[in-house]
Amino acid sequence: MSFIKSHVSRQSLSYTQSLTPVYLLSFLCVVSVPSWALVALGFLIVLITLSCCLCFCKKMIFKKKKEKGGKEKNEKNSINLSNVKEDGTKQVLIIGLCLCIYYIHAQCLIVGVVEAEGLAAMDISGTSDPYVKVYLLPDKKKKFETKVHRKTLDPTFNEHFTFKVPYAELGGKTLVMTVYDFDRFSKHDAIGDVRVQMNKVDFSQLTEEWRDLQKAEKEEHEWLGDICLSLRYVPTAGKLTVVVLEAKNLKKMDVGGLSDPYVKIHLMQNGKRLKKKKTTIKKNTLNPYYNESFSFEVPSEQIQKVQVVVTVLDYDKIGKNDAIGKVFIGLNSTGTEQRHWSDMLANPRRPIAQWHALKPEEDVDAELMKK
Repeated sequence: MSFIKSHVSRQSLSYTQSLTPVYLLSFLCVVSVPSWALVALGFLIVLITLSCCLCFCKKMIFKKKKEKGGKEKNEKNSINLSNVKEDGTKQVLIIGLCLCIYYIHAQCLIVGVVEAEGLAAMDISGTSDPYVKVYLLPDKKKKFETKVHRKTLDPTFNEHFTFKVPYAELGGKTLVMTVYDFDRFSKHDAIGDVRVQMNKVDFSQLTEEWRDLQKAEKEEHEWLGDICLSLRYVPTAGKLTVVVLEAKNLKKMDVGGLSDPYVKIHLMQNGKRLKKKKTTIKKNTLNPYYNESFSFEVPSEQIQKVQVVVTVLDYDKIGKNDAIGKVFIGLNSTGTEQRHWSDMLANPRRPIAQWHALKPEEDVDAELMKK
């Protein structure tokens, strides 16, 4: 009997080295191994099998992510300049805001805003509604804005803008690109900006680089105030309704540090004033509340051709009523004004309210004269 046991044990050592886990368990059952040992060994085999499967899956997933990430990175590093086909000297800069700069011999500086990445979240939802404002210092005469991209921290813009600047004057200019978070009912918060000094740009060769957004510097301009307007258009009735809701932080026009503001509205087409309306006068305030509605008859075939010009004035009993600030919405408007008009047209019969920053009267008049 002892001979049989020793013989079995000797054979078992050689067999167990080549048997699979299932056969190993069966063999151990034959040789009368205690049940607790079988349970422990079975648990160990299952644990090892699961660990191997987990490692294999993790390796495969990581590999796919790595390949996908590499592909996306390569795609982001490539800039499509197919929109800009002119011949001339090129200069491309890829920034943390990603952009491109292109100068042609016709005294045109073309600035392309490509994309931004990893922007700060400015909204409660953990996202932002970014857009980019582009202008040249020191003159700031012409400013451009990209479209707003809703609820994203990695917007792709792919827009370009043209500045007419003689090559000899480029060295004294600084290109400023400020990323803002759009807000329909309050001031737009600056997320950050990028400033490129033109005298440090080598226009003789192609340059690509990423620059991080810096803390945005405040724009140096006189603050005239803001006005909140509601627009509504009913195509079937050909009716455009403009509601002057309120204004805030208006410029002080009187000796006492206040103003007597009222609002004048002109409906214009082809430089001609078609209709004129005005609100009541609010005495001694820089934050007037109006909530006054005005309607204009505009056929659907004409709505794309008109402009609504809004002027805030300070009433004066004796002298001339001075304009505090002005804004126009409609045909050839830009920035927030253009977005407001587009939103109104995209939502017929629905009132769309939005705040607008007032601009100097002469600047708005100059824009209207160009169109």
